[in-house]
Amino acid sequence: MKNFLNTLFVTTQGSYLFKDGLTIAIKVEDKVMMRIPVHTVAGIICFGQVSCSPYLMAFCAENNVSISFLTEDGRFLASVRGTVSGNVLLRRQQFRMADDPQICAKIASSCVTAKLANCRTVLDRALRDHKDKIDVSSIKSVSERLFQYIKKELSHDIALERVRGIEGDAAHQYFGVFDNLIVTQKDDFFLNGRNRRPPLDNMNCLLSYLYTILSHDVRSALESVGLDPAVGFLHRDRPGRYGLALDLMEEFRPFIADRLALSLVNLRQIKKDGFDKKESGAVLMNDETRKIVLTAYQARKKDEIIHPFINEKIQVGNLFHLQALLLARYIRGDIDGYPPFIWK
Repeated sequence: MKNFLNTLFVTTQGSYLFKDGLTIAIKVEDKVMMRIPVHTVAGIICFGQVSCSPYLMAFCAENNVSISFLTEDGRFLASVRGTVSGNVLLRRQQFRMADDPQICAKIASSCVTAKLANCRTVLDRALRDHKDKIDVSSIKSVSERLFQYIKKELSHDIALERVRGIEGDAAHQYFGVFDNLIVTQKDDFFLNGRNRRPPLDNMNCLLSYLYTILSHDVRSALESVGLDPAVGFLHRDRPGRYGLALDLMEEFRPFIADRLALSLVNLRQIKKDGFDKKESGAVLMNDETRKIVLTAYQARKKDEIIHPFINEKIQVGNLFHLQALLLARYIRGDIDGYPPFIWK
């Protein structure tokens, strides 16, 4: 099993990263704030006005450490990576399979099944933990609808467009009751449907931020096993979009991002003064809140679970790599189907 390595998040504006021996050094206003051995880092994410030396970029590429550049509010800009890993035959097979509607439907159905099952677990845990504070009947109704999709349609042969339709309706239903799961700070954190680019309220801002971080980790995992993160099965090809990373993300959104967002709000670890509303209506996190969110995300990745397919204890942070490996094995023909991650 791949050892769990940290992602380095750089949020302090004006930071400069450079190579210092075998370490990644971070300088702010001509003062070196820290040095981190490169072998302990899996990736670097730079938010906003953060720059890197060309020598550091080459050093990270040589050591398989990806560097991603995002806007301060988390919109992806660019990335720096080393030589593409893996077997070219694996990628060619991935491309062939992505052109076959039946294979796409099979893989997409697995990903969406896991997403819906994990969404149901989020809803069912809320019923268990907060049944006296939430609209029980609405949440039970949505949970049952998701279950029927899994049992009656996704468990059988199904057209790709129908899989996409189910995923879209399920997301609409799920986020339609998501506001019920927020049981504290209701005046400041609410969700009346998803909005993005830009997010227009605190909760959407938090969710979008977590999804951006998650997408970086999933994309890196796919590249590490030799798959092309841009060529997906559920999400079709589009310039600048990592379709396969979005496919694989679906099963992790509820388990990692949604649950973490709810915990941060319901436990009052973040508050309304950590968000700023711009004249355009866009909502952004301040630097202190970003640090709280990133620290909580890293801590979540260190939790241990029993993986339902391999039946072994692993860290949550290794899930992305393991699922990417399982998908690569299916594409190579080593296993009969892709076993998605279903949270129990």
